[in-house]
Amino acid sequence: MTETVRSHSASAPDPAALRHTGAARRVDKSLPRNLRSMLALQDFEEPARRYLPKPMYGYVSGGTENNVSVRNNREAFDDYSLVPRSLVDVSGRSTKATLFGRTYDAPFGFSPMGGTSMAAYRGDTMLAAAAGAANIPMIMSGASLQRLEDVRAAGPTTWFQAYLPGEEQPITELVNRVAEAGFDTLVLTVDVPVGANRENNARSGFSRPLRPSWPLAWQCAIHPRWFFGMMVKTLLCDGMPHFENMGHRTALITRKGERDRTRRDQMSWTQVELMRRMWKGKFVLKGVLSKEDARIARESGVDGVIVSNHGGRQLDSSAAPLRVLPGIVDEAGDMTVMMDSGVRRGTDVLKALALGAKFVFIGRPFLYAAAIGGEAGVRHAIRLLQEEVDRDMALIGISKLTDMRRELLMETRGKR
Repeated sequence: MTETVRSHSASAPDPAALRHTGAARRVDKSLPRNLRSMLALQDFEEPARRYLPKPMYGYVSGGTENNVSVRNNREAFDDYSLVPRSLVDVSGRSTKATLFGRTYDAPFGFSPMGGTSMAAYRGDTMLAAAAGAANIPMIMSGASLQRLEDVRAAGPTTWFQAYLPGEEQPITELVNRVAEAGFDTLVLTVDVPVGANRENNARSGFSRPLRPSWPLAWQCAIHPRWFFGMMVKTLLCDGMPHFENMGHRTALITRKGERDRTRRDQMSWTQVELMRRMWKGKFVLKGVLSKEDARIARESGVDGVIVSNHGGRQLDSSAAPLRVLPGIVDEAGDMTVMMDSGVRRGTDVLKALALGAKFVFIGRPFLYAAAIGGEAGVRHAIRLLQEEVDRDMALIGISKLTDMRRELLMETRGKR
């Protein structure tokens, strides 16, 4: 039976309004002034770069090593052109998508982002609330600075994403805690056996936890809106932020404390099968790029995989998810295949669906929207992308997202 999540009418996009987005966009004067010039997801990044201190922006925006994977993720979408059908009645089109038996209002959601609450005040609960209001899923990061129980309470469409070692005790403890908090979907990230070589963090002055220093103090001084609107507000209202959901609690800013560095290089399919037996809800693996891994996941009873290279933030030169997506779909059978990494436009969403993804997830742009506009910024970003998907469906000549097939794509450049 399909379950439809009710969205809050004050925040959800008006379906009727989506019918009239073909003309040039007019400035919406009901929006806060700083959001009126935001016409697409990429428009949020430059204001966020100016707003955030250099270490925070560098951490969020950067990839790893030479950023080859970050570039390839975007270029992969440009290698496909759309082949629209004409004279199709698309007046009854809908952007609704069904995932794990639940109907959402759009075929996209929020990827897990560990830096959310360093960019925006109570950023994780903000994103959870915005996602719930818009009736789309949000995947909460295990590296969040807010308690997973609080984030789940803020948003009924929130999933939990875990970073775990290959040891039974911490696995058992976290799985039980996530279940008790009421999450129905657990996502295990599988592409982090070791930490990535993020040279950009060192260059921008970022570390986790942050170390008090004169350069950090200077960045706070020259970014007063962030310092008072996020950092001081957090300290006054909630106290020092801590990494709450990975091992022992560690303060965000400390001279001597260290984040939990439990080894993850022992994680294997044995632990995946253990989690499958323990977890009664939907179980998803994130970070799959290999057809062989998709086959093993299916045989291990996993409900779904997210084809992802961590937004280009783990292994540099890893394959762009869009490139390997069709092969994984062919191997997945009845297992649900989703995708993230590099999605920025409505046409990107539809290209991924045409290649077999059931759903896509997007990270950085929504974090930028949260940083500069709070929950209003996030709601605006959701609406922009949903309007693009709706408009593009009409221009392609489809009324249902399930009509988006490979025949509507043409590969226009050679594989990279």
